[in-house]
Amino acid sequence: MQDWSGRWATATAVIALGLLLGATVATAQTTDYRAPRAGDGHPDLNGIWQSINTANWNIEPHAAGPGIVRELGAIAAIPAGLGIVDGGSIPYRPEARAQRDENFARRLELDPEIKCYLPGVPRATYMPFPFQIIQSSQHIMIVHEYAGAVRTIYMENHTLPPAPTWMGWSNGSWDGESLVVDTRGFNGKTWFDRAGNFHSDALHVIERFTPRSADILLYEVTIEDTNVFTRPWTMSMPLYRRVEPNAEILEFRCVEFVEDLIYGHLRKQPTTPER
Repeated sequence: MQDWSGRWATATAVIALGLLLGATVATAQTTDYRAPRAGDGHPDLNGIWQSINTANWNIEPHAAGPGIVRELGAIAAIPAGLGIVDGGSIPYRPEARAQRDENFARRLELDPEIKCYLPGVPRATYMPFPFQIIQSSQHIMIVHEYAGAVRTIYMENHTLPPAPTWMGWSNGSWDGESLVVDTRGFNGKTWFDRAGNFHSDALHVIERFTPRSADILLYEVTIEDTNVFTRPWTMSMPLYRRVEPNAEILEFRCVEFVEDLIYGHLRKQPTTPER
């Protein structure tokens, strides 16, 4: 009998090595890319962009699995993913990891996405919806299709956050070809994904958007939150330009989809007429 399991393992290892080498060569070929310039001389990031991964389900590596409502079968199933966390695992404090596990167990009740709350940063970037970068010398706006979320990145007159918010307060600067965005002032109510990965209101996010070709941005994120994690950690992924000629940000006003879920219990019930 032929040892098919051994041959399959060997073939899988060879394919993985080939993909790794190919990715390494591709990266080496594109690191010297210089993007077209905007009017102020900085890289022009204007356009509609979108991630292609499964990070919104889980930013850590994960297998495919059943969805949150099993009766929906494959329609709501979780796709497998290699994860976007550098090193694979989030460095949680023990008590925070326990909270993450509870979040996942109660995700139908607790995930803020279900109630159409604003997704926060960086989750808004890798949800399965496009977003548009609108760039000027003083401000950069990021308009998300999901829930109509909007971020303003202040490129001048940097200030501290005036108050905690869902999307935080973003100050930006240029580092060569990279847009660097420093965001603080979160309300601590957003998650990183549907797997219950979370943070506190002490979250500090540093993002880097670096053009790698005309249609690819390298997106790198550093996460700091001493209330939840033992050390800073990073995520990274490519973002792809939507190149179809009619690409645009459409409406996804999900509030109207969840009104019954959130406020249904407040509806006035019809009275039964007396006989």
